[in-house]
Amino acid sequence: RLGTGTAAQKLGASIDVVAPGKRSCPYHFHHAQEEMFVIIEGEGSLRVAGEMLPIRTGDIVFIPAGSEYPHQIINTSQAALKYLSISTRETPEVCEYPDSGKYQAMVSVQGTRVFTANQRTTENLDYWEGEP
Repeated sequence: RLGTGTAAQKLGASIDVVAPGKRSCPYHFHHAQEEMFVIIEGEGSLRVAGEMLPIRTGDIVFIPAGSEYPHQIINTSQAALKYLSISTRETPEVCEYPDSGKYQAMVSVQGTRVFTANQRTTENLDYWEGEP
């Protein structure tokens, strides 16, 4: 992971490689975090807001927070797809996964994840559930 151990409080970066025929992660959107992807090597597709857009070496993609921008990088080629991912590290953060009806809630303190919960969006509990 790039960007850790620096004075930056809300920026993080990583270099990610997606194998041929694979996806970078599940289709998702962030409620707070913004992301930017710089395609370093290879080609594929960006699934974003219900569309499939071609991406290739040199492309730069900006993804704002919000339910209007679910996204996923897909390697549709026969070679590795390598990209630089830069994001704000907002905390707390909630990610939703429209394809599977899940969400992930996360809290970090000084760059270290201290809480993560993965649930289905249909499993709502009453506020007082289990409380005395």
